[in-house]
Amino acid sequence: MNEGVYPKIMRPKKIILCVDDNEQELSVLKFMLATNGYRVFSATNGKDAIEIFADTQVDLVLTDFAMPQMNGSQLVDRLKQMAAHVPMIMLGDPQRMGSEMHGADALLAKKNCSPLELLERVKVMSARKRGPRKGTQRLVPEAELAVAS
Repeated sequence: MNEGVYPKIMRPKKIILCVDDNEQELSVLKFMLATNGYRVFSATNGKDAIEIFADTQVDLVLTDFAMPQMNGSQLVDRLKQMAAHVPMIMLGDPQRMGSEMHGADALLAKKNCSPLELLERVKVMSARKRGPRKGTQRLVPEAELAVAS
């Protein structure tokens, strides 16, 4: 088949929102994700992250736990209120995170998680299907029902 006549259909890139107050660590995350085919938005604080999240159809959130003003757990709670279906990964030191409940879908120890492990977790979690959750009924317009019968 001639690809010049039939262009490849490109899948849209998954959009990852990275949040970390440490700009050096944030730039490393952005580079790693971008070079692996993800579109990356970044924020250095919870307030900016919420604004980006509200304006962008994000496929996954990757946030640091230890941040000033609003920590990662508080950020995840706010974002889950806005869109509960978006998967969220929190990175941090398990001792600093304590035993409190976190709303993140995954907790990863920042020091013990290799870049390959993180990329694999991002790949798996960002591949989740969008749309209604199981058990919800899809409403079909009457015009489509008439055509189907």
